[in-house]
Amino acid sequence: MSHDFFAFKQFTVRQSMAAMKVGEDGVLLGAWTNVLQAKRILDVGTGTGLLALMLAQRQPSAQIDAVDIDAAACMQARQNIADSPWKERISVVCDDFGHFARYSAARYDLIVSNPPYFSHSLKSPDRQRSLARHADSLSLSVLTDGAARLLSADGKIAVVLPATEARAWAEKYLSLGWSACRMLHVRTTPSKPFSRLLLELSRTETSLTENKLTVKNGTDSFTDEYKALTRAFYLKF
Repeated sequence: MSHDFFAFKQFTVRQSMAAMKVGEDGVLLGAWTNVLQAKRILDVGTGTGLLALMLAQRQPSAQIDAVDIDAAACMQARQNIADSPWKERISVVCDDFGHFARYSAARYDLIVSNPPYFSHSLKSPDRQRSLARHADSLSLSVLTDGAARLLSADGKIAVVLPATEARAWAEKYLSLGWSACRMLHVRTTPSKPFSRLLLELSRTETSLTENKLTVKNGTDSFTDEYKALTRAFYLKF
């Protein structure tokens, strides 16, 4: 398959202009996030538009806004959305999220983000790729503050982060009186540590559902649990 596009069952993601290509983190978040009752959704740092497209497929009644700071990524996302079955329900906004959060009048039932989280690693000389990968362009603090401003009273936010970064991010929300609703600890194989954490938090008090997922068996084949989660999207399942 060409690196310029990634074909899913109901849509295709073209990615030649986007710094960050389709990856496992984004697909997991799009397949796992709870979209029930979500009538208006915001995808922060949309990149190719992958999350917005996945959530549009899963929640037929939702209106979705997708925001990104990178002009090339926004152009690519608009192309992907225009070629999809859900072009009437997804809008792309090219803006810095901090600015967007201060001036948008919209309120969202659900905010999702696969944010840049390489906050301490060496910067790439490629400015576009560096923007997509580093927290300078969308820090967890900016994401937290913006989400608090934009979410409805009973709204939720769902993110995927490295396990090491997720704890500090969640603690900031919990200190503001939010509750953790769902957690999914992810590892690549049974012999690897759990390196990713999918988190869903809510403004309202709720009980926590916590699960674990292994992507591949030791034989390098995908696990049944991973197939079940992503089957609605991947052609190979």
